[in-house]
Amino acid sequence: MVSKLFNMVQPDRAFFGQKDFQQLQVIRLMAQDLSIDIEIEGVPTERAADGLALSSRNGYLTAAERQLAPRLYQCMCQLATAIEIGAGTLPELSQQQINALTEAGFTPDYIEIRRADTLEPATEDDRELVILAAAWLGKVRLIDNKTVTR
Repeated sequence: MVSKLFNMVQPDRAFFGQKDFQQLQVIRLMAQDLSIDIEIEGVPTERAADGLALSSRNGYLTAAERQLAPRLYQCMCQLATAIEIGAGTLPELSQQQINALTEAGFTPDYIEIRRADTLEPATEDDRELVILAAAWLGKVRLIDNKTVTR
């Protein structure tokens, strides 16, 4: 659909939110692979004062869930710091935060550390990384991400 839109409108630039980092990267790679002459711009994620990524789905959280929801971003920040200081292997560090979310009452789908440019699984040698997270809190599936440079 995005490719069709680009072909119909033929914009010079297109803006996509970074909140869904995977979607943004897929669109960037699609434009590159199809030689579409367009600049894809990532728009930073807007956050509430407590760190929760703003999203229409936040409106479905109960008051108690809304109070707990920022824990997802806090776990990603802790993971980013642990990666930056080399506090363990990437799988170990990711699993620690999955456990922390589970203990806090979330049902994590994943917390993964990927290469920011290709979304391939990160290795210990990669420097530009992205933490990708998705977790259920009650009936709401929250997604978020955080880039890390080491």
